[in-house]
Amino acid sequence: MRRRVLELVWRSHAPVGAYALLDVLRDEGRNAAPPTVYRALDFLLENGLIHRIESLNAFIGCSDPRRPHQGQHLICRRCGSVTELAAAEIIGAVRASAAAVGFTVERQTIEIAGVCATCAAVE
Repeated sequence: MRRRVLELVWRSHAPVGAYALLDVLRDEGRNAAPPTVYRALDFLLENGLIHRIESLNAFIGCSDPRRPHQGQHLICRRCGSVTELAAAEIIGAVRASAAAVGFTVERQTIEIAGVCATCAAVE
């Protein structure tokens, strides 16, 4: 189940919700229930194979699952595409700013809304 969920998340390279995954699994004749899909997603998240896009309540494949990292996600408000960045200078700036006020960052995911190059070219 975990492998199939990972394949489905990676299939479109676009954010996909848990219930959309559940629908595909059921269409394939698999006996899947929401807790099963969420357990698979949790496992994939914990192992750095996917990322959760909080603002979309969806998941995308990680662009570099071989190394643990925290990143930024550029979300196109027109087409819904998501591009993952791993800009160390942004991560460092957030940590430094947080430390200046006595806050310890444990995890950070930054979501940035805007317009992708493809959509901007259509204007």
